[in-house]
Amino acid sequence: MAEEYEGAEGKKGRGLLKWIILLLLLAVLIGGGWFAYKKFFSADAKQEEQAKEQVQENDQKGPAPAATQGIQVQLPDFLVNLADPLGRRYLKLGVSVEVKDAQASEAMKTNEAKIKDAILLLLSSKTYQELSTLESKIELKKEIVERLNQVLGGSKVLQVYFTDMVIQ
Repeated sequence: MAEEYEGAEGKKGRGLLKWIILLLLLAVLIGGGWFAYKKFFSADAKQEEQAKEQVQENDQKGPAPAATQGIQVQLPDFLVNLADPLGRRYLKLGVSVEVKDAQASEAMKTNEAKIKDAILLLLSSKTYQELSTLESKIELKKEIVERLNQVLGGSKVLQVYFTDMVIQ
């Protein structure tokens, strides 16, 4: 009979141990969920509040000045070898150009060969390192605008947009 009593006590101890482990596991899951909420979701709410405040501040300042709307002219895709030492890198670039008016659009069509030449020479002088960062891509846009304005004469080109860019 003493053996039966000890066996019952051993089973009670194991059952109690399982409940303790289960409660600890539950506490860890609750703590992890709370941490994830504070770390990821709570920060999003703060950012949304800041964005709303910025919108309210901008509304109080008044409307933004209207941007000049131009005419979009799509240029053919450019495929060039980059100026890398091994010469194994290529750049495929799709460009859309925003010009001031219809006259500038016509000038783009009549000077298409000069425009292609200017852009091809510019692109082929670049290396992979010169095109790998966001700042360098923005700088490339500015350089293309400058070259196109040189070809067309005056400041007829407002903005250049990259529609396709692949560097291999």
